[in-house]
Amino acid sequence: MLNKTIKSLSNIPGWRTKRKIVVIESDDWGSIRMPSLRAYKVLRQKGLNIGHQNRPYNTLDTLASVEDFEALFATLSSFTDKMGNHPVFTAMALSANPDFKKIEAEQFTTYYYQTLLDTLKDYNQEDAFNYWKKGEQQKLFVPEFHGREHLNVSLWMNALQQKDKKTMEAFHQGFWGFRPQNLSGIAYQAAFYLEKPESLAYHQEVIKSGVQLFEQLHSRKPSFFVPPNGMIHQKIIDTAAKEGMTYVSSPKIHEEPQGNGKTKKHFRYIGKKGKNDLVYLTRNCVFEPSYPDKGHSLEDCLGHIETAFKFKKPAVISSHRLNYIGGLNEANRESGNKTLENLLTKILKKWPEVEFMSSVQLGELIRNN
Repeated sequence: MLNKTIKSLSNIPGWRTKRKIVVIESDDWGSIRMPSLRAYKVLRQKGLNIGHQNRPYNTLDTLASVEDFEALFATLSSFTDKMGNHPVFTAMALSANPDFKKIEAEQFTTYYYQTLLDTLKDYNQEDAFNYWKKGEQQKLFVPEFHGREHLNVSLWMNALQQKDKKTMEAFHQGFWGFRPQNLSGIAYQAAFYLEKPESLAYHQEVIKSGVQLFEQLHSRKPSFFVPPNGMIHQKIIDTAAKEGMTYVSSPKIHEEPQGNGKTKKHFRYIGKKGKNDLVYLTRNCVFEPSYPDKGHSLEDCLGHIETAFKFKKPAVISSHRLNYIGGLNEANRESGNKTLENLLTKILKKWPEVEFMSSVQLGELIRNN
């Protein structure tokens, strides 16, 4: 009851509309996450705590294959709203991944990254990139900016240079997605967590080079930025805005890392204005069918949508890539798409006037309203 009250209250501030708008934001596209089942088994045998039942990213999430895209696009294209628009995934995409071979060849003295295309080639998934383009052409899957890589380079390289045992074991399996003990619970996935103030300049460079790579990959600049894991300094958001980002996703209560363990809180709501003509977007619904027992189920999501519409807010759904991926577990892809199909069926039945939009379309509506 308390969580439901908090969820309701959090929908009060910000931009309102009588229209029933549904946006689906899906994070992590392009990141390696767990390279293979073999890597997972090796790391488990070495004692890395990577198999979390409640958050099964490391047991289910890996690069999206042709089969994954075909299944997802078949699901999305089978539905239309009253305007004839399909549901669309705003795919929060990474432009690069670590180049493990070059980093090791330089004995961990220098960080190197490789583009998404090079990563896909290394994993024999280069054909999958055609589906990134196909999805955008069909307005089913629109990539936007999730960062250069889903990795805090400074923290990770420091641990490698110090030869941290578990970090090194993970490195040799092409993996980094865990919480090392020496970082007080901060995951390497938190790309813009600021351990020390002097890392700000490097984080700004990550934004600039990441946007350049995004433009090379997708033949356009991104307009929307979702910081990985949410933790990010305001100066990095300002840099993203200067690089062309018009919209930035933010938690409603954003804890801004200041370095040296200090944080600063900001209160944000959908439609809030920032510097450089920036508009903040916030999420108010969750749909994670791969771990539905923590308030992320189909029925939970329908409740979130109903609350959003009650307070005249668009329903902005968070639904990560792992729910639709079959590379590590084919049954996960099948189950995720079936549950998404059921969700969309129930949405259209309950709210036939619903409108499907991308995050940027929603942002433009807010800006022009």
